[in-house]
Amino acid sequence: MTQRRTAPVLSARALGRATLERQLLLKRVESSALEAVERLVGLQAQAPRPPYEALAARLAGFRPEELSGLLESRRAVRIPVMRSTIHLVSARDAGVLRALTRQVHERTLRGNFAKRLAGADLARLTDAARALLEERPLTFAELGERLQEEWPEHERWPLSMAARQLLPLVQVTPRGLWGRSGPAAHTTLAAWLGERPAGEPGASAERCEPGDPRAALTGVLLRYLAAFGPASVKDMQTWSGLTRLREIVEPLVAEAGRDPRHPRLRTFRDENGVELFDLPGAPLPDPDTEAPVRFLPEFDNVLLSHADRTRLLPPAYQGRTWSRNVAYRVLLVDGSVRGLWSVETADDRARLVVEPFAPLTAAERTAVEEEAAGVLRTAAPGAAHDVRYGQVAQATG
Repeated sequence: MTQRRTAPVLSARALGRATLERQLLLKRVESSALEAVERLVGLQAQAPRPPYEALAARLAGFRPEELSGLLESRRAVRIPVMRSTIHLVSARDAGVLRALTRQVHERTLRGNFAKRLAGADLARLTDAARALLEERPLTFAELGERLQEEWPEHERWPLSMAARQLLPLVQVTPRGLWGRSGPAAHTTLAAWLGERPAGEPGASAERCEPGDPRAALTGVLLRYLAAFGPASVKDMQTWSGLTRLREIVEPLVAEAGRDPRHPRLRTFRDENGVELFDLPGAPLPDPDTEAPVRFLPEFDNVLLSHADRTRLLPPAYQGRTWSRNVAYRVLLVDGSVRGLWSVETADDRARLVVEPFAPLTAAERTAVEEEAAGVLRTAAPGAAHDVRYGQVAQATG
């Protein structure tokens, strides 16, 4: 316990620099899109564009077509996992992440739809939904309509949401492809990845638990620390949506009884005395390390994966990055949120609008405009570009 009583204190700025380094936001790196997606344990992806903008901020020479190709070739998928939210993850990670977060999905179902599904046999509903979705991909509106034929006493939306929470469902392409569009249609993970013929009865991916669930969860939490640490247990729970994670983390700190397959975690404290955990040897850059300007998409995981977001989001600006339940795209300057941004397109022109929360210095404005030019080259390569300062349009649901 001596180590933990004397754990070093890390300032919010030090935590911010550590997180930016691990999130590939202190310097763009040479990496494939697939390697980056796995290193970051997925990219939040409620809408099609954010994963592309997230990687454009992190990877040198990123081409949107590369990420689009991963979805088209089914090496990556869009599937609800952490926090019961759609993420773009690798095909290798999808099954394990979905299995480990099953309780999150089931809790969401109970909390939102238990009363509206009273009396429904959920096991039978799950089997019926699986058969329908593996016959052909369906939107949730279509699925609800088909399920209501068998459960006419229930509304369509709760029926389709039960299927979403109880089955590992992926959004099929062309939804999510760069420069293309399509309805948000779904099938099962197993059918999409070809693990068994579509429509074949029997066990599906939602029953394919890791061989050792505790070891699998430990491994995922260590990957979280590699991508988001140092972090508290509450941070890990915020990121994943899971509870009771201290019982997983504690054995990784204790000398006795720890699993020899996993490293012993080191501990720190934040400025409020909260205990933080980290991987041995994980980077902790100097708090004064220069942090470049970056334009991040709405719902970027770097801003959603800690209970205490002050490492990147100053308290004075909390609440300004959201409108109702929708997030804005955010501007990072000197390693913290300093404003909002949006892209407006019309005819053959594309304009990036920047809304700073406070005046920028001349040097900061130059850096913002240089980075904005790169964002526009990726977002609208064939258009004429310009950057202006003003109010970003209100977010819509």
